[in-house]
Amino acid sequence: MISSWRKRRAGKRAGKEQARNENGEMELTIPRDFRCPISLDLMKDPVTLSSGITYDRPNIEKWIEAGNFTCPLTNRVLRSLEPIPNHIIRKKIQDWCVENRSHGIERIPTPRVPVSSMEVSEILSKIDVACKKQDGAGCRDLVAKVKSLAKESERNKRCIVSNGIGNVLSEAFAAFSMAAFDENVSVLEEILSALVIMFPLDGEAKGFLGSASAMHCLIWFLSSGDLSRRRNAVLALKELVSSMEDQRKILNQLSEMEGAIEALLKLIKSPICSTSTKASLTIIYHMITSYGNEKQVGNKLVNLGIVPLLLEMLVDAERGMCEKALGVLDGIFDTEQGREMACKNALTMPVLVKKILRVSNMATEFSVSILWKLCKNEKKEDGGILIEALQVGAFQKLLLLLQLGCVEKTKDRVSDLLKMLNPYRSKIECVDPVDHFKGLKRPF
Repeated sequence: MISSWRKRRAGKRAGKEQARNENGEMELTIPRDFRCPISLDLMKDPVTLSSGITYDRPNIEKWIEAGNFTCPLTNRVLRSLEPIPNHIIRKKIQDWCVENRSHGIERIPTPRVPVSSMEVSEILSKIDVACKKQDGAGCRDLVAKVKSLAKESERNKRCIVSNGIGNVLSEAFAAFSMAAFDENVSVLEEILSALVIMFPLDGEAKGFLGSASAMHCLIWFLSSGDLSRRRNAVLALKELVSSMEDQRKILNQLSEMEGAIEALLKLIKSPICSTSTKASLTIIYHMITSYGNEKQVGNKLVNLGIVPLLLEMLVDAERGMCEKALGVLDGIFDTEQGREMACKNALTMPVLVKKILRVSNMATEFSVSILWKLCKNEKKEDGGILIEALQVGAFQKLLLLLQLGCVEKTKDRVSDLLKMLNPYRSKIECVDPVDHFKGLKRPF
């Protein structure tokens, strides 16, 4: 009896000693009920499952999203996967934080309750009703509410997207775009700004957004002076043309719409942000490579001054921008008019040769393809563009690329280029390759 009492007393004393840190001060211990059973950290957003066990929301949501349908602690199958906020525990944790603020503990903020599937479904139903009634003001307010909820947390956004927000908003955009733009411009702008957050869209949503009325509205926004409208419109168009479903139909509509190509080029000439510029280049790339009448579109772009514009951009462009600009030029130089414009520009050869082996594999492949197209179609007896290529060290660069290795198609074109350049090597004095290749990194 006495022995067991002494053991208990010794255990309590040992526990107290362990609770002191190296300086002899008492360390703060988080109560067990305030710890998440998964992370063992203080809970900031306690929620209770149908099993009756309370967890921190981020931890249990990761557990459920991983495909688990049981309670981590009890291993019981969950009747519901919707965790319920435990306000009692949360209030106790907050009170404990306030009591121990002298230890450096900050009071946890009251978390916002995430949106539920039922709430999202209710809002989407109201948007559908407002759309059928052509209630622009009501629809605008509802869309703004959905957008606000999606921005609150990634969890909210996933919940909203999984409930089919893309289809509802795309259908609403198509419906309101059938009426006069002046009457519905505010609701259309709100819908478009919300849609951009919810990308990627499924096939049904793209079908609504790709309708004739919706496309005209997107081009109208793209041509407007408002920067936000233009950015959202080009991102929506990129989402449409990047899909293989009905791609040719979308590109056909886009190329025939008045002012569409000019508006896309304006985003490159006067950029809003890198995202919108890249989106514009992606759309143009699809128009000149995937569309049946690409030569007509290419010639129009050449007349609008795209060749010197992209060559100047390539001088100091970052990797993503560089790859897209080179891809567009590669498509443009399939046209005779585009090649003629390139041969007249002093930047063409220095920029293209410099990009080989310096940016990425994709940039190298595009650069070689462009060089091959230009050199293959050179008709001047004195060598013309071939002499220019040799003067900036193209021969040495291509030899190095052949030694390092590349894809078969590029390898064949490099071999062709070397054969075309070789007869003119004796006519010019090539640049010293030592400085030209300094700091070169092998990308393959």
